[in-house]
Amino acid sequence: MDFDEDDTILKPDLKSGQVIQLIEKIYDLHVIEIRELPSYCDQNFYIRVQKNETSQAMTTEYVVKIINSAESQKNADMFEVLQEIMKFLHLKGFPTPLPFPTKNGQSMSLESIDYGLSKRKHLVRLLTFLPGNEIKTVPVTSHILFEVGKMAALIDKVLKEKFHHPNIGSLNRASFIWKLSNFLLMEQYIYVLGQSKEREVVEQVILQFKEKIQPNLNQFRPCLNHGDFNEVNILLEPKNVFHKNDMNEQYRISGILDFDDMSYGCYVFEVAITIMYQMSKNKDPLSVGGYVLAGFESVMPLTSQERKALFLLVNCRLSQSIVLNRYNSLQCPDNKDYMMRSSETEAKLLLKLWNTGSESVEKIWFDIADSYAKGKNEHNCKWNIL
Repeated sequence: MDFDEDDTILKPDLKSGQVIQLIEKIYDLHVIEIRELPSYCDQNFYIRVQKNETSQAMTTEYVVKIINSAESQKNADMFEVLQEIMKFLHLKGFPTPLPFPTKNGQSMSLESIDYGLSKRKHLVRLLTFLPGNEIKTVPVTSHILFEVGKMAALIDKVLKEKFHHPNIGSLNRASFIWKLSNFLLMEQYIYVLGQSKEREVVEQVILQFKEKIQPNLNQFRPCLNHGDFNEVNILLEPKNVFHKNDMNEQYRISGILDFDDMSYGCYVFEVAITIMYQMSKNKDPLSVGGYVLAGFESVMPLTSQERKALFLLVNCRLSQSIVLNRYNSLQCPDNKDYMMRSSETEAKLLLKLWNTGSESVEKIWFDIADSYAKGKNEHNCKWNIL
């Protein structure tokens, strides 16, 4: 989410009936089932529609995304690029949603929604629904973590090398507060932590970012970042073939969701963000980083400078998540439960990481990653996309 000090982010509040009318108007589809899905500052709905093709009725599933009014009007070009990125990745074989065009052939539609006392404009997008289990609901193995890291690197690499669009500059997102290079933008909100141990650590992370990261940003290799490989944006599904003695082969990645936090960043940002989110849902969080890093480096090995920054960048993302989720939950109390779903776990993880220290944590991560690089190829996944 982009936010400037003058922006007020109002989450859309459409009822199911309004969404059904929009889908029929914009896409000429007949909705036979609808339910709202959890979301952060936008509004998402699952729908099942009935279509007549070759004289036979068939049903298809989609996700409707209603973008908040501030971003709908400010970032329309960016969302157009995101639609094209999903189409590009889908054609390359990645398990990403595919945008569904409007009946007029457009990739999305800007609609004026009547809220009674006021009207607000929202971008309406329709994406194919991907089945699967959110990674947070599945027992995660080292193999899955390796594949998650590899998938993150593959997406960044193929986009950097092969994706082009005239409006790609819209992904620079200079005011995007979740972008790691913009980490210091969240400093103005740390008051929400009160006087706490978490705030003390966040303040130390801020100081180290100013000292060690900010002056060296030009030493990190640039790319486009998905930026949100979290516990609800990665879907897994059971494999068709399951070998009794091979527990690692039980699941595969079946979906990568939510590209709305995508921005220009660096390879090391992506792996840091991915490590942080996968650590926060694991019973053995310290080892998680090693397996994610191993997968990422099987595609894109980090430079020595990037490796030196990794521990601090993971803590930067943790700090962002803790502070901004707390702040946004105060602005949107009706959505507090969703925004704060990981807050307690992340606060404990921040303290654990910081108290353990970079030297000890990096030894765990780098030993695991280096052991894979020396020949544990049986862990390599099957994504031969490039």
